[in-house]
Amino acid sequence: MEKKKHEITRILARKFTKILVFFGFVFVIFGVSSSVAEAASLYFSPSSGSHAVGTTFSVSAYVSSADQAMNAASGVISFPKDKLEVVSVSKSGSIFSLWVQEPSFSNGAGTVNLEGIALNPGFTGASGKLITVNFRVKAAGVAALNFSSGSALANDGQGTNILAGLGKAQFNLGGETPVPETPAPSDIPGVSGPPSVPKVSSSTHPDSNKWYNNKNPRFSWALPAGVTGVGIYFSQSPTSNPGPVSDGSFTSKSYENVDDGIWYFHIKMKNSAGWGGIFHFRLQIDTEKPSRFDIREIERKDPTDPRVKFIFDSRDEISGVDYYEVQIDDGSPQVWQDDGSGVFEAPALGPGKHTLITKVFDKAGNSLANSAEFTIEALKSPTIIDYPKTLASGEVLIVKGTAYPNAQAVVWLQKEKDEPQSQIVKSDDGGNFTFVAEEKLKDGIYKIWAEAVDSRGAKSLPTEKIIILVAKSAIFRIGTWTVSFLSVVIPLVVLIIALLLILWYGWRRFSFLRKRLRKEVREAESALHRVFDTLKEDIREQVKLLEKTRTKRQLTEEEDKIVKRLKKDLDVAEKLVRKEIEDIEKEVK
Repeated sequence: MEKKKHEITRILARKFTKILVFFGFVFVIFGVSSSVAEAASLYFSPSSGSHAVGTTFSVSAYVSSADQAMNAASGVISFPKDKLEVVSVSKSGSIFSLWVQEPSFSNGAGTVNLEGIALNPGFTGASGKLITVNFRVKAAGVAALNFSSGSALANDGQGTNILAGLGKAQFNLGGETPVPETPAPSDIPGVSGPPSVPKVSSSTHPDSNKWYNNKNPRFSWALPAGVTGVGIYFSQSPTSNPGPVSDGSFTSKSYENVDDGIWYFHIKMKNSAGWGGIFHFRLQIDTEKPSRFDIREIERKDPTDPRVKFIFDSRDEISGVDYYEVQIDDGSPQVWQDDGSGVFEAPALGPGKHTLITKVFDKAGNSLANSAEFTIEALKSPTIIDYPKTLASGEVLIVKGTAYPNAQAVVWLQKEKDEPQSQIVKSDDGGNFTFVAEEKLKDGIYKIWAEAVDSRGAKSLPTEKIIILVAKSAIFRIGTWTVSFLSVVIPLVVLIIALLLILWYGWRRFSFLRKRLRKEVREAESALHRVFDTLKEDIREQVKLLEKTRTKRQLTEEEDKIVKRLKKDLDVAEKLVRKEIEDIEKEVK
């Protein structure tokens, strides 16, 4: 059964591929209209009846698409080959005017195939006849007819499959006595018909019109009440049929490492009334970066031209090139959208060497980077020919110079550490320009320089910076200087006089104290002399008494030592006293 399922799927895929190719040709010739896809269904008429063995009867296949124009349909009708055989197939009265393949049948396989096209504006209605099949009854029993696969494509320019239902028919076959009719499943009480077309969503690839660089898609859906089976199939054909065998009852499906390209997830559901319509979920995968990205600068006749153009030659085989991200030098990246020419023009840039860094992005977000270096030569710098080296405060600054004829001269003026301010002046036919400062200048040191800019935006290098001193007028400066000078000198003179008075007063005090000190020293010296002389006389008297005693008797050894020590001490004391008095006199002088 599984082998048969895949064989049927491959056959259907080949056939529907032919249909889609032919549709593309038809759409180009006749045009298509776009609208919202609604539901369509394939069914039989009559859907029931009784027929005797050996007799023939006819059954027609119809399409119903009341709310949406459809321009193509296909189907495979299955019948019991042991009870019925096809005698002929008729296209009479068909809504199809073109056939991808003539209607055919196989009594050995028990199938009838139809693949047709209704030209623009397509078919809208409830009873669009497709073909009529003429059967002959071979044996008695119950013969069930059904569509084992089918499609109904909307006339919306995209070939959207709007098929929502596949009808069935059932016939009683026998002898002279008819077999009682068995109602079709859709007529059984409590069963409203096959399930509607499932609604599928994807958390990884939510938008069918976008490309993603995710190779692991995931799909999910809800199971309505009464659904007993789900059939799924994953392929690159937009009209594949999951086949007649259920894959189980589940609400999600994931795939891993899917190859790049456009894929379709096909799903249908069944209940007790049979299989419902097929939902075809489109997803687009591209995980490869663009295959080529070359940058070529378009040659400029004038190397000073700042309008540099480049040709971006890129290619992405899968999703296609989407946009470019462009960065020049250290600037911020900017998004650039190609208008189809592949030519990118850089904004006007200043002279010097520049680097263009660019990334090309495909529609899935993959990127490839490249860069190019280019140089813009500078215009000839202007010349400042007349300017004041000094300027009185409040006067107007006027500067004259030469540049390119009928060009712009950008004059820059900067006061000391302030931000420079620019002013644009235009040169005349002879290239002469005059700069007049917009505001009167205040005191300070100013720098002035100029650049030339032509109509293309090309720039020159700046001129050398010129220094201008701005100060107050001479008379005002003298008065100001005098006031400033006096404001400094007068306090200084007062300070000096005060300092001199303090020194004089201090010297007077010092002289007075010195005199008092000398007097006190002299008095102390005199008193010391008197005290010392008195002491010296007393000692000499004592020595004389001891010497007189020596004439009367022999002095003891102890008394002799005392006499010698007193003489010696007296000499030493006299020397010390004299020395200290001399030192005091030196310090006082």
